[in-house]
Amino acid sequence: MTVPALMQNHQRKTYVTQLHKVYNELQQAAILYQTDKNAVNLREAGLKNQDEAVNFIRKYFKVVRECSHDVVPCFPVSVYKKLDGTTYPFNAPQNNLETYVLANGASIGLDTVTNSNSYIVISLMVDINGSKGPNIVGRDFFGMYLYDNGVIDDYSVKDGDAEGGIAITDNIPAPLDRETREDNFNRACNSSRPTWGHGCFGKILNDNWEMTY
Repeated sequence: MTVPALMQNHQRKTYVTQLHKVYNELQQAAILYQTDKNAVNLREAGLKNQDEAVNFIRKYFKVVRECSHDVVPCFPVSVYKKLDGTTYPFNAPQNNLETYVLANGASIGLDTVTNSNSYIVISLMVDINGSKGPNIVGRDFFGMYLYDNGVIDDYSVKDGDAEGGIAITDNIPAPLDRETREDNFNRACNSSRPTWGHGCFGKILNDNWEMTY
């Protein structure tokens, strides 16, 4: 294996390690939240609106900065790139998006609006290394979704309109099956279609926490 190939392989492992840390922190927080409320699932525990989701982040994570509805400066840039080099705009203030920087260095955008998938309680846009690059969806930027049953997975997508958009597939519970995750990767992550980070995280789950792309 050549030196450049070794370096690329090492960098992929670094990304996955950082992603796994954020995943573990979210998983532990969800377990604590549900346990503290003596509930059988997260929605029953109260995680069903934006205010409660914000309280969840503030109580169970070490937050070092809050930016309300602004993307920058909690996120390093307002426009990311996709794997094929096309741009992914993350620059418009979102009415239901709350952004934070965590003590572990990650930047997160929190949203409880998940179209009509009633199984999802929180969607997270995550830049796993915060202010560092490369600021590419699928490398250091991912969409992660916390489901009512406590599972963290991807969001299912299907073919979009003629302009190449992405449409959301309604009401699919977690965990997603392997085929659905692969479809998500090909349609949303590894393509030029607009997306909110869908498909990349599920591919890594499918490949046993390895970045094979």
